[in-house]
Amino acid sequence: MSLFDMTGKVAIITGSSRGIGQAIAEEMADHGAKVVISSRTIDDCAAVAAGINTKHTGAALAVASSLSSKESLQNLVDEARKAFGKVDVLVCNAASNPHYGPMATITDEQLRKTLDNNIVSQHWLIQMVVPEMIERKSGSIVIVSSIAGLRGTPILGAYGITKAADIQMTKNLAREYGPHNVRINSIAPGLVKTDFARGLWKNPENLKASTSGAALGRIGEPREIAGAAVYLASNASSFMTGQTIVIDGGVVV
Repeated sequence: MSLFDMTGKVAIITGSSRGIGQAIAEEMADHGAKVVISSRTIDDCAAVAAGINTKHTGAALAVASSLSSKESLQNLVDEARKAFGKVDVLVCNAASNPHYGPMATITDEQLRKTLDNNIVSQHWLIQMVVPEMIERKSGSIVIVSSIAGLRGTPILGAYGITKAADIQMTKNLAREYGPHNVRINSIAPGLVKTDFARGLWKNPENLKASTSGAALGRIGEPREIAGAAVYLASNASSFMTGQTIVIDGGVVV
């Protein structure tokens, strides 16, 4: 059996109707997992699930869910359990970034939305799935952070603060849940060609700034992040917890 085999595992991936989340869901399904596709729009989720189910019959479930509603997130977890019986893996990928620019120009509403959707909602979801993982003495949680949480930024301030919090949450919870064999790690991507980051890579000046100092000289593609998620969710990383994998084409170095 491959170390990366996810046969028999059930994974919830938030924000998986497109971009990095979709790539993670498709790759996990290719490695044998049952996957729950989630975002705010059920039609988008259903389209991704249908594509996966065409390739792997019965492997995907679509559930609409909103980061801003605790009840909605609980329904996501409940539907996953109803369909597949358990949750082995949680990938907290969905996030919000309603403001580009200096912190001095962010509104209170934008700041609160960024904090709530990128930190509080992840706390809620983790607390919803961890008890059964502790009971089984097995589970993996993956948080998709960002290199914005590792360095200063003049245009992604609030987002960067939440992504730094992701990394600290990873460390704290690794200490809490490690004795129960529940692992939590994070991934910190650089700029990736997704709709979410369109405001950055579509702008020629921002794109040049993002790639000029990168060792590989380019931005990433969603599928280039997905392999790390499979690694962190599978037995390949069974001795790893509390860590952050940076996948940025060599920007931070």
